[in-house]
Amino acid sequence: MWTVMVAIVSGVAVLLLGLVTASVYLYNVGILRNNKDFMNVDPNLVKASHPWEYANDWLQTQPMETIHIRSDDGLQLAGYYVPSLTDSNKVVILAHGYSGQGRDMSNFAKMYQDLGYHVLMPDDRGHGQSEGHYIGFGWHDRKDYLKWIDYIITSQGKDSQIILHGISMGGSTVLMTSGEPLPDQVKCIVSDCAYTSVKDILSYQLKTMYKLPAFPLIPLTSLICRIKAGYFFGEASAVTQVSRAKLPILFIHGDEDKFVPYDMVHRLYEAAGSEKELLSVPNAQHGNAYFADKEGYGNKLTSFVGRYVF
Repeated sequence: MWTVMVAIVSGVAVLLLGLVTASVYLYNVGILRNNKDFMNVDPNLVKASHPWEYANDWLQTQPMETIHIRSDDGLQLAGYYVPSLTDSNKVVILAHGYSGQGRDMSNFAKMYQDLGYHVLMPDDRGHGQSEGHYIGFGWHDRKDYLKWIDYIITSQGKDSQIILHGISMGGSTVLMTSGEPLPDQVKCIVSDCAYTSVKDILSYQLKTMYKLPAFPLIPLTSLICRIKAGYFFGEASAVTQVSRAKLPILFIHGDEDKFVPYDMVHRLYEAAGSEKELLSVPNAQHGNAYFADKEGYGNKLTSFVGRYVF
């Protein structure tokens, strides 16, 4: 009998150790700041093959200024400011995707500059030139974007008209920001291919990449994230935040998105209690809606923001 009990206890201990080890591995792969090499081989992500699809050359010709601010928890954050070609009080703050950086948003920066906007492209915490040892998935970043908004109002003036526009993780970031008290200078929000919550997207990716169920690894990894990075996956919910939003929101998603599944945009749209519109882009994969239909994307964007920014 004693031998059986020892065997059971030993088996449980080995199982728990294995689960904790796996959860630490998942934290290190997904949340810890490091190279995300798995992104380069994920079949659900479009691989860039056409250099004219990027405006990096254009960006290098602009009088871009690097700006630094300090987050509430003491991190130095970097952002890149590109001025409008004309005298303007319109500003867009662009939020980049997972494992990216602000300057990845050059196509959208050019599009908005052509519409008469100043452009600010922050590096999120844990990305680019910003400090931070973990990825916030938009949750802690929402407070950082409040700081960027304050920076714009202080530097540009109280008559500033501000738009938040994000892609992928950036799309969720601006949605999470939407649920916070925002100054009157913020006029509307554009969210492209956002996920509903950190818990939802990591559970989906665990199943897609590793063929594993969410329980018990996601709750255990969430606990590790709380210990190491200060947040639980479940609290980082764009759905909850948009239900509190007061600003108009344009939701955009490609209907062939397999990285952030298409159904998530409908859950977000339904949860939003403010003015809202939905642009579904046929045949567009993750983060590719603009490139799949530049004319349709541009027309919808221009029409939407034009109702709130003058």
